[in-house]
Amino acid sequence: MTPFAALVAAAMTLASPDLPPPGVVSGATAQAIAAAGAVVVDVRTPGEFESGHAKGAVNIPFDQIAARAGELPRDRPVVLYCRTGRRSGIATAELQKLGFTAIYDFQTLTAWPGEVAVGR
Repeated sequence: MTPFAALVAAAMTLASPDLPPPGVVSGATAQAIAAAGAVVVDVRTPGEFESGHAKGAVNIPFDQIAARAGELPRDRPVVLYCRTGRRSGIATAELQKLGFTAIYDFQTLTAWPGEVAVGR
């Protein structure tokens, strides 16, 4: 575990000042937050998800995010991405409207360090 991941793991509460501020983050930072227990959400289409996604990610297409927000925890950070950052930005705004506060957007799957998973 990297030192940053250990720091995030030790401070995984939403009120923790040790988490980076919510917003756009690098893939490495998103991966560290995910390794410490955040939920990673791929907001692309199911077909895009099947072709490759961040390991451990769940697929909730951006146009379903408001309707399916109940599937996401409010007591843990949520990490979002898509192909270019446009859809993850839309999903971030939707979740913010619904009261989610710890949302991290690393925008594009190509920013995810290491291998990606293929299939469901």
